[in-house]
Amino acid sequence: MNNLDLNLLRVFDAVWRHGHLGLASKELELSQPALSHALRRLREALGDQLFVKVTGGMQPSARAVRLAPVVQSMLTSVREQVLAGPAFDPKHASRTFTIALVDVGEMALLPKLLGRLMSEAPSIDVRSVSMPPRELMLALQRGEVDLAIGYFPDIDGVDFLQQRLFQHGFVCLVRAGHSVVHGALTKKQFRELPHAVVQAEGRSQEIVERHLKQFRIRRRQLLRSPHFLSIPMVIASTDLVVTVPQPVGEVFGRIVELQVLRPPYPFPSFDIKQYWHRCQHADPGNRWLRNMVADLLAE
Repeated sequence: MNNLDLNLLRVFDAVWRHGHLGLASKELELSQPALSHALRRLREALGDQLFVKVTGGMQPSARAVRLAPVVQSMLTSVREQVLAGPAFDPKHASRTFTIALVDVGEMALLPKLLGRLMSEAPSIDVRSVSMPPRELMLALQRGEVDLAIGYFPDIDGVDFLQQRLFQHGFVCLVRAGHSVVHGALTKKQFRELPHAVVQAEGRSQEIVERHLKQFRIRRRQLLRSPHFLSIPMVIASTDLVVTVPQPVGEVFGRIVELQVLRPPYPFPSFDIKQYWHRCQHADPGNRWLRNMVADLLAE
């Protein structure tokens, strides 16, 4: 094996099928002298003439006749099992995809994603995980996480690929029957009313805090919580204000009666992206998942 260039098997196959050096060289995009040189190397490696020049073409030897089906089977296996890669049929595939999401991402994406999976990929399961940025990058690199979806500004580097899904900003939430706020939130109300502040793993909340600090906007932080889950009930039963990403506010507004309001200050918007490692880029299942996520969030 050390003395055999496996590319020479393509030369054998082309000469066998065409029975003519000129036609074989044209298929392989080689000059005729280069093809003759390759055929000579193959003859030396196998110790047989393989093809003998006759009127009108090349006549295979007895050994070439025996080798032909073996060589063609090998080349077919390389094309279909090595080069083509495995196919992915979501209707019949059985697989668990691990997706990194913060809790707000789960609320906004998982209902849509699971609904699509149950109808199009009945044997596909989803595992949702949350981890610090450094651990997440290592998990993506090792293939332990298939996809990260959300606002992850720390994921960076040439081996990490990303796709922008959409851009959104923030909304303020107050209860429907608020004692002061009715349909719009003023700067004065924003500064004077008590606030609930979410200090969760998701990095998007940092954008609000940086903006307020930069412009020296102060408000009373009556409640600080690491969880989004309690926020709808807290806001619906008090006169507190909370600032959350727009998709989260829209979800909360469907759970309880809230006013979803434009913030009185122009908080920066940010991009929601999906991230994956280069080692997963060509995987058919991962590619199918990325395309489905992009379609769902485009809707």
